[in-house]
Amino acid sequence: MAKMTIPDFMQIRREGRKIACMTAYDYNTAQILDRAGADMLLVGDSGARYLLGHSDNNHATMDEMIIMTRSVARGAERAFVIGDMPFMSYQVNIEEAVRNAGRFIKEAGADAVKLEGGANFAPTIAAIVQAGIPVQGHFGQTPMTTMGMGLHGYDQTPADADVDALIRDAQALEAAGCFSLILTRISPADTAKINQKVNIPTLGGGPSSNGQAGVIGGLLGMGPEYIDGSRSRYGPVAKVLYEAASAYVADVRAARAEASEAAARSVGG
Repeated sequence: MAKMTIPDFMQIRREGRKIACMTAYDYNTAQILDRAGADMLLVGDSGARYLLGHSDNNHATMDEMIIMTRSVARGAERAFVIGDMPFMSYQVNIEEAVRNAGRFIKEAGADAVKLEGGANFAPTIAAIVQAGIPVQGHFGQTPMTTMGMGLHGYDQTPADADVDALIRDAQALEAAGCFSLILTRISPADTAKINQKVNIPTLGGGPSSNGQAGVIGGLLGMGPEYIDGSRSRYGPVAKVLYEAASAYVADVRAARAEASEAAARSVGG
């Protein structure tokens, strides 16, 4: 099983095929998504909420992101692993940004890092790329740019958005060396315009992009809210887990042989 590479993503774009990117935060999930055929596994700062229980993405620390990324990198054979640089890991200065990006590669085994921000972060991205670290760009209305606004559905470009400014952001990030771009809360029409102005893959923003980046918590219905009826297009995985765990608990409490046999067959502790 050959590892996905940046030239592979460029070839997918040229051929008009689509790139499937999914978030992952742990070894077992990475193995499953890798086997399912995901092309990219993004260790997003969304793991701060979905895995670690923080109130929002921006509470993720560098050390937490390194641990999650290291776990995912161990589980991915084919998928290209991208570590998401957390809030304040690259905003202070370029030297610190390069150092933290390097940790994702050297300590965590990531194939690349992701940064949120538009053209104003192009010099930072260029420095990281010059250090030999591939960078995925991410702009639009991102979690870091909407702090305190309560925005969770990034499904369309805000009415006051300037598509020309978005295009300038995309072109600046490409010029800085980004190998791909994630677009959030940008309309399909604006995504199409952006995609025509850059030569690297775009993910998100509708069918005109070169692929999609799905956050598995909501995509697969993995949170407890999905047990009680919240809808998920590809789930809810949480309900399956809940029902299986409930059945085991009931069997244990009823002293059924099935529970002790299953426990004896389970590996590890």
